[in-house]
Amino acid sequence: MTIIELPKHIKLGAATAAYQIEGAAFEGGRKASIWDTFSHTPGNVRGGDNGDVACDSYHRVEEDIALLRELGVDIYRFSVSWPRILPNGTGDINREGLDYYHKLVDGLLDAGIKPVCTLYHWDLPQSLQDRGGWGNRETIDCFLEYSEVMFKEFRGKIDKWLTINEPWCISFLSNYIGVHAPGNQDLPLALNISHHLLVAHGKAVQKFRELGVEGEIGFAPNTTWKEPFSTTSADREACRREVGWFIEWFLDPVFKGSYPSFMVNWFSQKGAELTIEEGDMELIQQPVDFIGINYYEGSVARYQKGNGLLDSEDINMGYHHTDIDWPVYPDGFYNVLCHITQRYGDVPIYITENGACYNNEVQNGRVMDTERIDYLKRHLTAVQRSLESGVNIKGYIVWSLLDNFEWAEGYTMRFGLVHVNYRTLERTKKESYYWYQKTVQNRWFEL
Repeated sequence: MTIIELPKHIKLGAATAAYQIEGAAFEGGRKASIWDTFSHTPGNVRGGDNGDVACDSYHRVEEDIALLRELGVDIYRFSVSWPRILPNGTGDINREGLDYYHKLVDGLLDAGIKPVCTLYHWDLPQSLQDRGGWGNRETIDCFLEYSEVMFKEFRGKIDKWLTINEPWCISFLSNYIGVHAPGNQDLPLALNISHHLLVAHGKAVQKFRELGVEGEIGFAPNTTWKEPFSTTSADREACRREVGWFIEWFLDPVFKGSYPSFMVNWFSQKGAELTIEEGDMELIQQPVDFIGINYYEGSVARYQKGNGLLDSEDINMGYHHTDIDWPVYPDGFYNVLCHITQRYGDVPIYITENGACYNNEVQNGRVMDTERIDYLKRHLTAVQRSLESGVNIKGYIVWSLLDNFEWAEGYTMRFGLVHVNYRTLERTKKESYYWYQKTVQNRWFEL
């Protein structure tokens, strides 16, 4: 038996996102986001599902805070619905929307839980998409306006902020691969959106400093790790591109002030060029207090000419796969964390998302999700390995508190520590909830 101990300074938490849990899509002054439009378009989301009701957390906020209180977490990461605050994306402020988040934040603070607020988790107001969305540079200033409203409204209550969640998904998954809202398939558009997102992030950080908001600010890229199938230069370069697409493309501009040349050149060969305006890179390079790292899976990969954008092929090495078919690869998690520290220095890191999809249902009042417990054990072990290797990890946040609307997969994929019956909205704590509760309390577990 091996004991894995977690240092006392590590903050342990759970996470959700607004569109995935809130529901009340057209209540309280909220107007449509791109996910309302996308999910109501036939064929975009499995089963025709949408987030109109989701977990109904908008009406059940006290119940969900009670789950967090009982879980015993230090921190709770949530996101704010932009169209609930500025229904048109800019202009008039919706007081009712702000009041909802005050209710949430006050409830968390009363429960002794620190709120971690993500400003943008993919729900762009549809009114801004109608004007070009993130492909239109005007959206950058709309995001700045929205950020300033939030900073001023919640200063003194929220002291940990994330500007943008998973910019790779917002740009490439949503506007090149096209499986998420708004569903474009345009590489040059996606490439420039990735840049606009980073400029928006930089402007928001700059405004945070100008306003003198107490606390810390960062952003949360999603990451992966591809281990070369062989030592050949072709395999190593293919994996370098895969990792670079997720990590270097979004972190180099923030920490080094430039995009990685090997990726710029690759995109250029594919017919996509960045449009960078004067002053953009200085804005992007605003110092951050920490970065959030989202990690779910990785794999072994090799060069395969013509396979996808990056001429790369994943190899099935017999790893266990979760129910969403993502390979379980905790060594990749360790490699990501060490790679980031080696490349960018002693930057403080919060694991802002890490979790697994297992679709266990309630049987005799219990949900026996032992595979999720095993996943969490193995990935928390990777966190401990990283700490002992010198990675400056400040916190670990599991995805997700609740089963929820899993984007293009609808309600077919369950990531939660708490099972949600989508017909009755009843919450049932899973075995993983009780395991994590004990781990939070003890700060150790048996491997």
